[in-house]
Amino acid sequence: MKRVGMFVWNHFTNDARVLRECTTLSRNGYDVELICIDDPNDPDVKQYEEVNEHFRVHRMRRYPVTLELLQKAYRFTAKHKWPALPILAVWGLMLYFIPIITILLTILVGLLLKTKVRVVWIRGALILRMIIKGHRGKYDIYHSNDLNTMPQGYISAKWRFKKKPLIYDSHEVQTSRTGYDSPWYKRFEQFFINRMDSMIVENDTRAKFNEELYGFYPHVLHNYPSLEIQQVDGKVDLHGILGLPKDEKILLYQGGIQAGRGLEKLVDAYPLFNEGTLVFIGDGKIKDSLVQTVKERNLEDGIRFIPKVPVRDLPKYTKNAYLAFQVLNNINFNHWSASSNKLFEYMMNEVPVVACNFPEIEKVVEESEVGVTIDPHKPEEIAKGVNYLLENPDKRSEFSANCKNARKKYNWEIEQKYLLEVYEKY
Repeated sequence: MKRVGMFVWNHFTNDARVLRECTTLSRNGYDVELICIDDPNDPDVKQYEEVNEHFRVHRMRRYPVTLELLQKAYRFTAKHKWPALPILAVWGLMLYFIPIITILLTILVGLLLKTKVRVVWIRGALILRMIIKGHRGKYDIYHSNDLNTMPQGYISAKWRFKKKPLIYDSHEVQTSRTGYDSPWYKRFEQFFINRMDSMIVENDTRAKFNEELYGFYPHVLHNYPSLEIQQVDGKVDLHGILGLPKDEKILLYQGGIQAGRGLEKLVDAYPLFNEGTLVFIGDGKIKDSLVQTVKERNLEDGIRFIPKVPVRDLPKYTKNAYLAFQVLNNINFNHWSASSNKLFEYMMNEVPVVACNFPEIEKVVEESEVGVTIDPHKPEEIAKGVNYLLENPDKRSEFSANCKNARKKYNWEIEQKYLLEVYEKY
């Protein structure tokens, strides 16, 4: 049985794609160890977890021990003023007897606690721990999810006497995505692409882009959800949780509350909807500002927010929706080329969509007839799509029924064979 060392730069609590890949490999003759990041703020997240007999999760310590001690000391002295006096006395004595060393130490501690040096230290130490774990694992195959784990995979796989295969699984377009504006990302990716053994991307649009950029067509592995996970019994009473009447139509967005996903446009469009309650399920960087916007516009009765829920529980919430949204904005090639997992999650649960008219998404929606596509940058267009489904319940029912056939095609149980084909080469 070949052993796989896989890296991912998150806590692995809501990463459905990585969960599917690891589970598939573990059920098809591979022993998988996933190396990810611990979450010290969540007591339910374990540093070690056994998902099944051949799939284990190792979460690396998030913060260096030294930094945690410095932070605790800093917070303690800030909270309790009285201990500051003896600390200042010790500092004063050190400054008198060893002034240069004391000044350098003071500057260093200040930098570590307050500036970007601290971020570099945290990330650098975390990467090092992941590399050590990966190198000691002596796996037969290494698998890096996204560019931020390629250094870990490359050093673990290639910096040894007997080099091991390295698979680069790029979930995003690393050279054209939110927060990745520097030209150094392309150079960084190019360096590792020349040193890996196989590359996986999400769809054909992205594969063609990669071919234009680097001269080869990578393997395509679509981000389809699993029938096994999505086809769950029971349904959470979302109407009851939100205090809504049973006949109220829930207009759902589920996923990260992040920039570029058209969520501000949804809020702008809401007053144009003929009826329904707009519900956001998820968390993210712009959630607080979005909630504030809703309050400022006195829309709290019609727009509701609930926190993210575990991947396996999410379908029980999705089933409550009358329709759902996938309204990415075209802020970069990564968004324009996406075939987002949530689109297929809606489909799995027979929920018609109002979706952006981008190539991969429009192709699925139009060919399968599971919803309507619109220009996601215009609130009035979003509202037009919503109101069409509200005013035509028979058409909405037809789209919902079509989801049953579409999910027979767009599911992980079929798609996983392409992952196994990549692994069979090694």
